Amino acid sequence: MKFLFTNILGSFVLDEQGKMMDSILFTDLKEFTEKKSEDLLQKKYKQSIPLPQEKYHLFLSLVKEKKYYELFHQRNLRITKKALKASVSDDNLITQAIANMGELDKITNLLSKRFREWYGLYFPEIGEKIASHEKLIEFILKKNKKELMQQFSIKETMGSDLGKEDLEEIKLLAIQLQQLYLLRTRHEEYLTTVMKRYCPNLLELAGVTIGAKLLELGKGLKHLAVLPASTIQLLGAEKALFRHIKTGSRSPKYGILFQHSLVQKAKKQERGKAARSLADKLSLCVRLDYFKGEFKAPNYKKELEERFR
Repeated sequence: MKFLFTNILGSFVLDEQGKMMDSILFTDLKEFTEKKSEDLLQKKYKQSIPLPQEKYHLFLSLVKEKKYYELFHQRNLRITKKALKASVSDDNLITQAIANMGELDKITNLLSKRFREWYGLYFPEIGEKIASHEKLIEFILKKNKKELMQQFSIKETMGSDLGKEDLEEIKLLAIQLQQLYLLRTRHEEYLTTVMKRYCPNLLELAGVTIGAKLLELGKGLKHLAVLPASTIQLLGAEKALFRHIKTGSRSPKYGILFQHSLVQKAKKQERGKAARSLADKLSLCVRLDYFKGEFKAPNYKKELEERFR
């Protein structure tokens, strides 16, 4: 009986006692995946069979020599690097982009509050007229104090008359904030492009931000596709759920889905029901995307809108 065995070193033919009868060592890692050398030895030794698992010790005793150590190390290292390179998917890209959008939101909110407070020393009235941080920065960078007073019908200001050098420093912060807002907008456009290709049904029903956060919380499209709708409904509410389990407090009805327009528009007492119905349809959308099914999200969206009209 002859045994045929292939690993990252090459293809080998052994007899019943474990003695090596023939071998073809690989010169490149591609040969390991192509299996051509194994086919050659199979033709040469037609009666040979694959080495059974219980006889692996016969082969291992042959490759214990030190001359194989470095080759084993290099080949395994190359296989690992290749696997890591191939492991990067759209899931990783979406997760990184939405995570960075979250970080940008935290940073811009913090710096915008500082900017309002700082600029308020010079012109406090304008902060009351414009609620949006982004719009406030846009107006201040385009127009001077006098133009803003005319536009918003402000006759008098309690602000201090700061010097040019002081104003330049405040405007420098405004310019940087404007760039951060622009970066967030570009991230959102990028996510829309990636998700339109990768998970169009999820994008259509959930929207770009909620859809990307669901992929982040669900650890990717594959894992999200096997989760039940009840779990998708509570993604983002893990702390409240664990508190309910531990202390018996009120169970959460929704997580990140609370931000969806369908849930927001529903009556307060019906938001849990709306989140449950939305999670059911999102579960179907995710499975359609993962298994490359039809584009049915517009039908689901219309159905939900009619139900909660």
